[in-house]
Amino acid sequence: MKIKVFLAIFLISMTLTVFSQEQKMSASEIANFKATVVKDTKNIKSLKTDFVQYKHLDFLSKDIETSGKMAFKSPNSLNWQYTKPYQYSIIFKNNKVYINDQGKKNTVDMGNSKMFEKINKLIVGSVSGNLFDDKEFSIAYFKTKEFYITKLSPKTAAIKKYIKQVDLYFPIQDATVSQVKLIEPSNDFTRIVFKNKIINAKIDDSAFTN
Repeated sequence: MKIKVFLAIFLISMTLTVFSQEQKMSASEIANFKATVVKDTKNIKSLKTDFVQYKHLDFLSKDIETSGKMAFKSPNSLNWQYTKPYQYSIIFKNNKVYINDQGKKNTVDMGNSKMFEKINKLIVGSVSGNLFDDKEFSIAYFKTKEFYITKLSPKTAAIKKYIKQVDLYFPIQDATVSQVKLIEPSNDFTRIVFKNKIINAKIDDSAFTN
């Protein structure tokens, strides 16, 4: 009897493990997924969301947790604002990057920094999900019971220096990204979870000044 119970528990646990694992999407699933995301995100003019960020470093036993708010306004205005445990914001607007580090302000011209330009494009694309045709990434598609997952691997040496892979998580019933995982060449990673998303909310231009 004990053996039968053990086998039953083992089979159930194995079944749950299989269902929770990532599976590659078929060609038809990829086509339907991409079409849905493109259709549903092309009308996004603005987006507001809270976020929690987890920074995983291999030498630390616990991830570093920070949180804040993010605001996006089409075509490419983006405010990434950390509020806890410190105050820090980075704004992408009009081909410039405005940084406010607890009152210490700095401005970078993206025209003079290809890396900032690529980072801006990556972040905006992550928010909108519009990265499928990016010539700088090869993309693999997976699914679980909860998510469709796109894994973007950079093709250019300039991005590979900073990013090994970017994983975007789309809830099965939602065409907008709910989690972003940025994996570094060292395999340390940053995972960002979006919460309380509001699509096409009115956002004043003042939200993109620091």
